[in-house]
Amino acid sequence: MIMESTKTYEHETFPISITDKAINQVKRLIAKDGRQDVFLRLGVKGGGCSGLEYVMKLDTTKKTIDIEHEFEGVHVVCDAKSAVYLRGSVFDYTGNLIGGGFKFDNPNAGKSCGCGTSFMPKAV
Repeated sequence: MIMESTKTYEHETFPISITDKAINQVKRLIAKDGRQDVFLRLGVKGGGCSGLEYVMKLDTTKKTIDIEHEFEGVHVVCDAKSAVYLRGSVFDYTGNLIGGGFKFDNPNAGKSCGCGTSFMPKAV
């Protein structure tokens, strides 16, 4: 079995690292979307079965509290509030039939739900 290598893009002021697989898939989604000035928004919001739910969506409206960076031509935005919970995370994509799709590898998650879409932050 041949293992595919994954490159991860990081930036010192952006809280989340992103793999090349995730970037390539987001590029496909943006091309399919077709809106002008569309970017990837990553973050968290209250909810889910573990307390905080991950947010990943294509967006066109920036907020004053947004932190942004461009990775290989993809503009990625995260609000400052979410950055606290996502700092050090890696955003990845896998095309696996079972358990595939976009996912966060979050070192700040103390407990995650079974499907991986929400988490409880580690106690400080």
